[in-house]
Amino acid sequence: MAVLALSNIVKTSLGPQGLDKMLVDDIGDVTITNDGATILKQLEVTHPAARVLVELSQIQDREVGDGTTSVVLLAAELLKRGNELIKNGIHATNVMAGYRLALKESIKFIQSTMSVKTDSLGREALVNAAKTSMSSKLLNAESDFFSDMVVNAMTNVKTINATGQAKYPVKAVHILKTHGMSSRDSVLVDGYAIEATRSAQGMPSSIDKAKIAFVDFNLNKYRLAMGVQVLCHDAEALYQIRTAEMDVCKKRCQMLIDAGANVVLCARGIDDFALKYFVEAGVIAIRRVPKSDLRRMANCSGGKVVVSLADLGEENEESYDVSSLGECERVFEKRVGDWEYMFFEGMKATRAQTIVIRGANEFFLDEVERSLHDSLCVIKRVLESNSIVAGGGSVEVALSVYLDDYARTLGSREQLAIAEFSESLLCIPKILSLNAAKDATELIAKLRVYHSAAQRSDGNANDEKKKALKYSGLDLINGKVRNNLANGVIEPSMSKVKSLKFATEAAITILRIDDSIKLAPPPQEQQ
Repeated sequence: MAVLALSNIVKTSLGPQGLDKMLVDDIGDVTITNDGATILKQLEVTHPAARVLVELSQIQDREVGDGTTSVVLLAAELLKRGNELIKNGIHATNVMAGYRLALKESIKFIQSTMSVKTDSLGREALVNAAKTSMSSKLLNAESDFFSDMVVNAMTNVKTINATGQAKYPVKAVHILKTHGMSSRDSVLVDGYAIEATRSAQGMPSSIDKAKIAFVDFNLNKYRLAMGVQVLCHDAEALYQIRTAEMDVCKKRCQMLIDAGANVVLCARGIDDFALKYFVEAGVIAIRRVPKSDLRRMANCSGGKVVVSLADLGEENEESYDVSSLGECERVFEKRVGDWEYMFFEGMKATRAQTIVIRGANEFFLDEVERSLHDSLCVIKRVLESNSIVAGGGSVEVALSVYLDDYARTLGSREQLAIAEFSESLLCIPKILSLNAAKDATELIAKLRVYHSAAQRSDGNANDEKKKALKYSGLDLINGKVRNNLANGVIEPSMSKVKSLKFATEAAITILRIDDSIKLAPPPQEQQ
């Protein structure tokens, strides 16, 4: 019951015509979204079986980035139908074996028949995959503009790893949110940008051929550790101690400058008197840079984050290693909207990209960020796995028709479970068309006819047309059935395979449970 209640919450947010949810937490913070993973993350779920579904959507979000809603709906439907079978006297082991068999066959079928290599489709496939991912989000109206931006960002951060494979790290694309202007004024910056400014006005506002020092310690006046007491007998000695404390900090700053650093990013504070040395040396120093940004920028520029200057050599002196410096072509400060940002262009190790989103309010910006993140993940998957499938319910209906035929070839009890599995898959196109206020029964009946014709073609010349029917999916704007591959509604095939795997695993995990034992809380002793 709890699982069905969860799936009913996210049901209406599926697909291009899906609706948004407004979530208000206990402090009164509002989140407006239709991203399945975000909705479920915000809910405080106490039921253990329902919690499995919440974790399921998180895994899908981490692994693929998109398809979080459909994974939850599919798992809930599989559970519901599996439960019915168990009630009708079929053993849970048979149901689980049937589900596993169906999953194996489905994955085989997707990889052999449904998936298309992207080599033959070029850049257009990437843009269409991004548009498909955005179609269910707020960005739908501006999908042409943003899909182009996302594809450019992702193709620019390509890196080749040690084994010669091309990798596209999503983390190399940084997303910044700034109020004001319209969403079409968002820009893609070739470089990394952080929401920080120069710590003193006397510093230069831009530096070419920058050498960057990443430090994660205080550049404040050196203080003795807590509990250390120094007793002074005259004022002169006290003054000398104070000067020595200042000198420790001065020496540290000088060390960074001597190493050749002309940009210093510090994760903690920098005292005003220390800034004076940097200003005199013409160095840009930025304090209180978030550690996550510091680490990412160190990776991109080939530098290292230095936590302490202590040298573990013989002399126990402090020193700064020149090899810890990162390099980038240009560092400059620029005002965007109401905020000042520091831009780092031309990183040495990987090309970092930054998308600066503009928009009217906080809710809109948050939702755009989530949508862009999903699209970035989708493009990463398409580029790395190099295969796509048609979207709009076409894979689900094709699998359903295929598994229906396959179930009839089995003489065992698993046949029933596989037939139920094939019925469960239809819940996705059904909910898609219901959310678009179309007649689900009629559309799915048409789709099944097309897909069964495509699967029964023998390969004659006139069957080429029939073969193309396997890409038939829903057109939810006009309420018709069309070839979705030709119309650019596509998804990474990995997304489908993983969501089937995760949903089946989650359903089996819960079906395996036949009893739940809850420990009673220890009795409170009476005062």
